[in-house]
Amino acid sequence: QVQLVESGGGLVQAGGSLRLSCADSGSTFSINDMGWYREGPGKQRELVATINTRDLPNYADAVKGRFTISRDNAKNTMYLQMDSLKPEDTAVYYCNAVDGLRPWVVFWGQGTQVTVSS
Repeated sequence: QVQLVESGGGLVQAGGSLRLSCADSGSTFSINDMGWYREGPGKQRELVATINTRDLPNYADAVKGRFTISRDNAKNTMYLQMDSLKPEDTAVYYCNAVDGLRPWVVFWGQGTQVTVSS
């Protein structure tokens, strides 16, 4: 069973940086695409960025040029480098992973809080 664990959230001032990590600590199952999503106060969960097994990234317009997604397939770990943070980036950030053998199965982490002060 895939168990995703996020880390790296916290409080940062506007213009600062944070690096989030998402590690699969539960299994040796293969993982396909991975992604980061966020849920801001009073908002629905939205896509931040995804990355496939060939390391091809996809970003939401709101974070292009500021966030960088990457992954280490050998470690089943994904990262999100967040630079030039803005107060509107404040949210709970969730990582997810698509099962490599069952693409209809998606795993989610528990979320990590990112708060950007103005």
